Amino acid sequence: MQATLDRTDLRILATLQANGRMSNAELAAEVSLSPSACLRRVQKLESDGVIAGYGARLEPRALGLGLQAFVRVQLSRHESDAIDSFTERVAAWDEVVSCYALTGDMDYLLQVYVADLDGFSRFLLDRLLNAAGVADVNTSFVLRTVKASTALPLGNVRP
Repeated sequence: MQATLDRTDLRILATLQANGRMSNAELAAEVSLSPSACLRRVQKLESDGVIAGYGARLEPRALGLGLQAFVRVQLSRHESDAIDSFTERVAAWDEVVSCYALTGDMDYLLQVYVADLDGFSRFLLDRLLNAAGVADVNTSFVLRTVKASTALPLGNVRP
């Protein structure tokens, strides 16, 4: 169910997307509310599921994760047990930071971070290709990130 938002809610969300570490007092001043009114609105946005959580954005290379790949996977079977088995395995693999079920010729898109090509080879050979039901895999390695954002386009949301 879609939440009902007003312009102040959208300003709060935009501000938090830009700086999630901001204190409630700073946020309140930024959106022209009293701290108590701002806190009530943020708590409502959290309880309504609009704000799904908070976290730090990490720099992969600084952590030794210098290779990013997008891996398209096609399953050999599409029965619910095969799909459940595959998605349970993917959920347990730390290298996979996101997984999307797709329409089209491939069934899933995995975003994978590893240290290097050797790390990717181990992931591919030891995990992904050993997963029951995988029929085809196609990988694209990221050469350069042009844009990476977790912020949603709030300009398209109507109050």
